[in-house]
Amino acid sequence: MLHEIDPDQHGPLGPEMASAVSTCVHCGFCLAACPTYKVLGQEADSPRGRIVLMKEVLEGTLPLDSALTHLDPCLGCLACEPACPSGVSYRDLISPFRSNAESQRSRSLGDRFKRLLTRMTLPYPTRFRMAAKTGRFVKPLARCLPDTLRVMIGLLPDQLPAKQKWDTIYPPVGTKRGRVALLTGCAQSVLDPDINTATIEVLTRNGVEVVVPEKQGCCGALSWHVGDLNRAQGFAKNNLLAFPRDVDAFVTNAAGCGSGMHEYPQILKGTTEEVAAKEFADKVCDVSVYLVGLGDLVPIPDRGRPLRVAYHDACHLANAQGVRAQPRSLLRTIPGVELCEIADAHLCCGSAGTYNIDQPEIAETLGREKTDNILNTEADVVATGNIGCMTQLKTHLEQRESSIAVRHTMQVLRDAYSDVDA
Repeated sequence: MLHEIDPDQHGPLGPEMASAVSTCVHCGFCLAACPTYKVLGQEADSPRGRIVLMKEVLEGTLPLDSALTHLDPCLGCLACEPACPSGVSYRDLISPFRSNAESQRSRSLGDRFKRLLTRMTLPYPTRFRMAAKTGRFVKPLARCLPDTLRVMIGLLPDQLPAKQKWDTIYPPVGTKRGRVALLTGCAQSVLDPDINTATIEVLTRNGVEVVVPEKQGCCGALSWHVGDLNRAQGFAKNNLLAFPRDVDAFVTNAAGCGSGMHEYPQILKGTTEEVAAKEFADKVCDVSVYLVGLGDLVPIPDRGRPLRVAYHDACHLANAQGVRAQPRSLLRTIPGVELCEIADAHLCCGSAGTYNIDQPEIAETLGREKTDNILNTEADVVATGNIGCMTQLKTHLEQRESSIAVRHTMQVLRDAYSDVDA
């Protein structure tokens, strides 16, 4: 697509934004892959339409506010990227654009309060736990609260798991085959710390020493994807210092976190940490990728129990990191598992970080449609690799009074090893 963007006018990521625009040939293959286009049905709410809007804002021919109406509902799911025959890197455009736009836009008092609340709680497990406990007490009054607070509270579980204290090192079982550093996550550490426990158990059972960096913090993905570059850079810089380099990989078990850490070179572009960020990102991988790469995993005994598992592709695992085959491959190693595919698997469930808080109506529609497709599989368990997806799917399945359990892929594997019903 021809443009008149001056990259030098748009910060360190200006060239990447201009490149993404010029790569787009306006073919429209992305439309069928875009969840918001499916829901809203407007050209301006498709990736192709949004690229045109961002192009015109960057050229200075369209006021920012005119574009934001259509840009804000973008999930950032990146389903458009694998659908694009021209190889448009949409991520190189949408997140930097949002970062640049944030300093220029005006927000309502309610919107500013919502963003402040999420930014000051979600990335900090202790604060988030306190906020979640408070939210549980007012859950019976949710209908009387403003929309934003009602949605937030509705996503909270009735009972929070106990706070988990992690050791610094977990030794491998048997012969040592590898050494990794694990990101434990923010919301995940509060909402379902058992995911980390399961991850550690599966890794150590297969001969991998697991290091849990004591001073690690939020990956920064939530901040980056809503345009808060300064905060995202702070989180990224902290993790560059916190994670040891004498490991084989920096392992993640949350799709959004893994994607965010892969984007450290983009987040820290133009800073003194740019080179270190590239080296760091090159060592980041999802736990399923690491395990499949390890090979020759400890066999799981056949206990003669059939289990029908539907696998849900988390967007920031499948689209952002290209990880689709590995989780399925691991699940197929469990004797008795029948793996079934979910219809329209490429469509987002509507979680997308804070999306179900920022755009509750679209998130609700996407959540219902995803739940319909899961129910049609008649699965016993739906497995996935992202805490946000798990929270969204649990909420919708509970509303439908479904008995389908929602588990992380590592929990399903750990349970199979441990002879615990999934």
